[in-house]
Amino acid sequence: MSKVKVLITNDQKKVKVPTGIRLLIRRCCMAALQLEGLTGNFEVSVTFVDNEKIHALNLEHRGIDRPTDVLSFPQYDPEQVHHIPQTEEPIAIGDIVISMEKAFEQAQSFGHSIQREVGFLTVHSMFHLLGYDHEEGGLKAVQMREKEETVLGELGISRNATYLTDDEIE
Repeated sequence: MSKVKVLITNDQKKVKVPTGIRLLIRRCCMAALQLEGLTGNFEVSVTFVDNEKIHALNLEHRGIDRPTDVLSFPQYDPEQVHHIPQTEEPIAIGDIVISMEKAFEQAQSFGHSIQREVGFLTVHSMFHLLGYDHEEGGLKAVQMREKEETVLGELGISRNATYLTDDEIE
């Protein structure tokens, strides 16, 4: 069984981070690792930023001059990530940067909850960290999307559902 340490930092003040989002992110990270059959101790860093910051990161790292919703910064080559030797200490597999402003905009635009949007962005980014890519479309994009929806379905985060912890359900 794998363990994942998720370090979450809020580096923005434009959007209030809803209750339960941090737990949701941890569950999304764990579920993606489990779907991939990865065992061991892992660490993922997740940072919330605003549109201005993610715009700057997108320009700096991808050469794209606009804000985006999420960026992934893997620590391992996609060919190596499934063959990382295990140690007692958690292995940092990468960093995820989420624009909370963009996440709220997209949740409203798509007509679903912010929980669904942040859950999707987290799972999407985790699969990038695990070596998947959708940029060229085709079969790889379809496989990545199927994995994303499988994880979200396992966590009970449908398009129209709002994520609640057991403690929040009456």
